[in-house]
Amino acid sequence: MTAYTIHSSRPHESILPRSHRDAHQRFLSYGPVQPMDEERGLLARLFDKLF
Repeated sequence: MTAYTIHSSRPHESILPRSHRDAHQRFLSYGPVQPMDEERGLLARLFDKLF
């Protein structure tokens, strides 16, 4: 008999982060989507969340 091993470049499912089920769940966890080209400072982001 021969033993077969499966090689894959994808990590095992147990160590992959779970994806969010929908956009609303992602919004509740992380807030609104931020544009990547806008460079806002720390204080601007902090005061935006407070007010």
